[in-house]
Amino acid sequence: MQDLVRDWRMSPALVSGDHVFLTGFNGCPVDGPPPADPVAQMRVAFDIVTEVLAAGGMDWNYVVDMTSFHVGLRDHLEAFKAVRASYVQQPFPAWTAIDVAGFATDGVIVELKIVARLTGATA
Repeated sequence: MQDLVRDWRMSPALVSGDHVFLTGFNGCPVDGPPPADPVAQMRVAFDIVTEVLAAGGMDWNYVVDMTSFHVGLRDHLEAFKAVRASYVQQPFPAWTAIDVAGFATDGVIVELKIVARLTGATA
């Protein structure tokens, strides 16, 4: 993810206090364009978040807050809920879903903003 640091001047994740704030990750793979299939894009976004969490010794159990941004939220909300359900764990994180006009990369329909508690921090 060195491209994020070099080209965008942002960290994949940053620790502040007892929490880790992840950069918004969208449905665009690091090495190519976003898939045309909405569900495939959703899985890409969740998989990238999974990788960043794992790099910090965490998993979805540590996620306390999720904001998801969608182009056409109503068109794919049920699919998103199904994909999300295969990643999040109890206690489920707080979640806000927001419909947006678009993203910096053409064809992207979803982006995830995640806050997790540090490993060892109490909930």
